[in-house]
Amino acid sequence: MNTGELVELGQQLRVDSVRAAAAAGSGHPTSSMSAADLTAVLFARHFRYDFDRPDHPSNDRFVLSKGHASPLMYAVYKAAGAIDDEELLTFRENGSRLEGHPTPRRLPWVETATGSLGQGLPVGVGIALAGKRLDHADYRVWVLCGDSELAEGSVWEAAEQAAYENLDNLTAIVDVNRLGQRGPTRHGHDLDAYARRFRAFGWHTVEVDGHDVDAVDRAYGEALSTRGQPTAIIARTLKGKGVASVQDREGLHGKPLPEAEEAVSELGGPRDLRIQVHPPSSDAAPSAGHTTEPALPRWDKGEEVATRNAFGEALAALGTARGDVVALDGEVGDSTRAEFFAKEHPERYIECYIAEQQMVAAAVGVASRGWTPYASSFAAFLTRAHDFVRMAAVSGSGINLVGSHAGVAIGQDGPSQMGLEDLAMMRAVHGSTVLYPCDANQTARLVATMAGLDGIRYLRTSRGESEVIYGPDEEFPVGGSKVLRSSGSDRLTLVAAGVTVPEALAAAEALEGEGIAVRVIDLYSVKPVDRETLRTAAEETGCLMTVEDHHPEGGLGDAVAEAFGDGRPVPRLVRLAVRDMPGSASPDEQLRAAGIDAGSIAAAGRLLVGEAIVS
Repeated sequence: MNTGELVELGQQLRVDSVRAAAAAGSGHPTSSMSAADLTAVLFARHFRYDFDRPDHPSNDRFVLSKGHASPLMYAVYKAAGAIDDEELLTFRENGSRLEGHPTPRRLPWVETATGSLGQGLPVGVGIALAGKRLDHADYRVWVLCGDSELAEGSVWEAAEQAAYENLDNLTAIVDVNRLGQRGPTRHGHDLDAYARRFRAFGWHTVEVDGHDVDAVDRAYGEALSTRGQPTAIIARTLKGKGVASVQDREGLHGKPLPEAEEAVSELGGPRDLRIQVHPPSSDAAPSAGHTTEPALPRWDKGEEVATRNAFGEALAALGTARGDVVALDGEVGDSTRAEFFAKEHPERYIECYIAEQQMVAAAVGVASRGWTPYASSFAAFLTRAHDFVRMAAVSGSGINLVGSHAGVAIGQDGPSQMGLEDLAMMRAVHGSTVLYPCDANQTARLVATMAGLDGIRYLRTSRGESEVIYGPDEEFPVGGSKVLRSSGSDRLTLVAAGVTVPEALAAAEALEGEGIAVRVIDLYSVKPVDRETLRTAAEETGCLMTVEDHHPEGGLGDAVAEAFGDGRPVPRLVRLAVRDMPGSASPDEQLRAAGIDAGSIAAAGRLLVGEAIVS
């Protein structure tokens, strides 16, 4: 396309953004209008993509970080022939693929769900990392950001990671339209304020008039020719560009234009220009390699092994068996034991340093390219990345998350390091799987199983050593549990997971010596939960007691209670959990103070059985 045609294409994208929002009666047309010229030049001149083959390994990748500008993206799809005008006007309708904020669940050309601002660039970094370090491919990643979202700290986590990794295959396009949701942005139209920040992180920057299509074209060319560092194109634009009644005016964010027909007329009316998007290169990216049955580490019963160690060893073995496995860590690999993988497979290990949001986002980006990521940090620190986990679920992303140093059992470090909310957080994520192993062999098996699951998978590991109670050939299906003790005369069922399993076994042993028969269930699959085993235990013993190294809200106790949520009679249920704010103490002292050690469990069991006899 020549200059005049690019100008007309930009106007067409504005017109179609206005029309789509008007048909829906909602949306963000003014935010779309500001970036129309930037997008027109990108797709007409520089973007390489096969819309008929969205999974083509050499396709460039476009991430709309300002996801509220979805009318613009859909207008581009129409111009590229991917959708027609009839579908464009179904924007935001029930059942339409064209949602208010785009998601890959509905559209194959969308790389990741956006709309929670500050996430597009971090995920784009992950995609670019996959291209440069894993795929060794020449595809480029283009991320269109809004200026308002640059207030998010996650953007600067991404900026530093991208520069550190020399991601010259990544370009951030910042649409500096000056206006946010409620009024002017922090820096307004001060392009240099944004450029200085990107340069400080090691980016090449280009400042440009975002409505001068020739200048934008040159800026993209400069990005393509820049080597050794990512490029940020800082573009001055006007929100609502082209319509005098809304251009650069406050108070119109997230609203259809009040006089849509007049606005369309002012923009020159509907057009039907078509973009001939450049095809990707014919060179396919290399495959992720071999997949064989992993030779998982094995431990003998009675050995003392920390489940975090078992995770590290199992992940390294899985990486040997599967060329698609990638490990990411938040600069705690010596604690999470992800360093075992790093030593065996350094080419597939991504160090994200202490930037948990970027770590999860990079895992999402890597997964979008067909890799199987395992991202690990302390369980407590994953909570700060919860929005990225939530949005990964919206995307339908398949990532594995591992939280170590969970619960009060870590001991003297104190509550800032103790993951006591992580089970609740991960259970609340749509479609998630939550696993909490108690010994080394169980951990190794579950690490390998996670690779074949869908959605968000979370594994909780522990710092201290624990006795191996299962043989190396034991199977642990997701959604299952293990009944470790049972008899026909059981009067109580203890339900435990992770560090509380050996405590529950010791308590059951003590109670048996007093003539009280107790059943013990290892509920290693916290979500999905083994409903049938729990219901059988409730019917046969009359009472359940959950024991968890976690706050009572949302953890093991709630998972067990929900097993009886479909009209079945709810059993007598008692929950032992961490109810007070812990301090510093030894692991044994912590468990005792929380009332979840063997002695406390046994005491609660005696009381419970005694009450049952009286009643």
